[in-house]
Amino acid sequence: MSIFLRTIPVEEAIHAATSIAPHPGREEIPLEDAAGRVLAEAITADVDIPGFNRSIVDGYAVRASDTIGAGETIPSMLTLLGTVRMGQAPVLSLKTGECAYIPTGGELPDGADAVVMIEHCERIDDQVLVKRPVAPGENLIRKGEDFARDMMVLPGGRRLTPPEIGVLAAVGCHTVPVCTRPSIGVISTGNELIPVREIPTGSQIRDSNSAMIGAYLQRSGCCATLYGVIPDDRQSLQRALERALSQNDAVILSGGSSKDDRDLCADIIGDLGEVLVHGVAIAPGKPTIIGKCRGKPVLGLPGHPASALVVLDRIGRPLLAAMAGEVMRPACTRSAQLAQNIPSVRGREDYVRVRLEGDRAYPLFGKSGLLNTLVQSDGLIRIPAGREGLEEGETIEVIMW
Repeated sequence: MSIFLRTIPVEEAIHAATSIAPHPGREEIPLEDAAGRVLAEAITADVDIPGFNRSIVDGYAVRASDTIGAGETIPSMLTLLGTVRMGQAPVLSLKTGECAYIPTGGELPDGADAVVMIEHCERIDDQVLVKRPVAPGENLIRKGEDFARDMMVLPGGRRLTPPEIGVLAAVGCHTVPVCTRPSIGVISTGNELIPVREIPTGSQIRDSNSAMIGAYLQRSGCCATLYGVIPDDRQSLQRALERALSQNDAVILSGGSSKDDRDLCADIIGDLGEVLVHGVAIAPGKPTIIGKCRGKPVLGLPGHPASALVVLDRIGRPLLAAMAGEVMRPACTRSAQLAQNIPSVRGREDYVRVRLEGDRAYPLFGKSGLLNTLVQSDGLIRIPAGREGLEEGETIEVIMW
């Protein structure tokens, strides 16, 4: 096969990757285990939330009309009828000129339509002086105002965070329908690579990509299986890829994607299936491979760690989200002012590592094989393919790691 195919734009590469993503399965798990998982279907409220008119402050339940014109010098004087108890339906019913003490979260008694904060009241025996007016509905949440019964509270495809776990608990979702986690095999290739536990000699280097990619996959909610280092040998590499394909939903190869004749990944992917992409207009990461073998995606990343991480985040992230059933949320970004000019080549999407100092972003120029700029950086900035660089002083968006 031709070693280097047509270089395509990043968006085309993303489309090629996501178009071959297998659909996830579905399972039910306990609510306490659901953090970080992806909802398989929309969840609706089984009851009104709250199920009653509820105070959001400590204060006095009142008729709003009784507080008209109230002020510090001429307060409204109301008769204290009693106290609302938490967790109990109030037995009080207010008439004109009456009020009741109510704690935060208490149920509004009949006859009341607002709550005055305790800071704006003064109690004298069984009388309460109200020193500011309130409007109907002030300082309370009405029944069903948060979520009405049968209302959708969370859509399918949402990755669950702690706030969403709390919402699920509130609507009685003690077991949660979630998508199964994608299982991804990770293979590092290269005769120069050795396991992390060994000490390199000569031109050897430790395999840092397997651990880095595995950590990224775990953070993305995937199950990662690391197959270690495979030498640049056709038989060994093909055997490792076949094994990983048989045990996982997709495979990520690290290294073996350059134009060098000794690199075999594209050839082997082509032999076992189909190479869809071999070359993306992105820097770093041009020699990226996207293929499909035995109905499963295979993503070939460059061997240099920074290049591999950029491609994994830009192209691999949408693929992983599609496999997980996740509707992708926007990347976490931060606005900053560029501290110096950054040159770029038109027609190629460039990603540059930057360090943030206050509201300024300082580019960390370095070769893609260097690790120090990765740990020194706070994120990346994207230079669109249509630009010939960015200028000092421009407001840019930093894609945070």
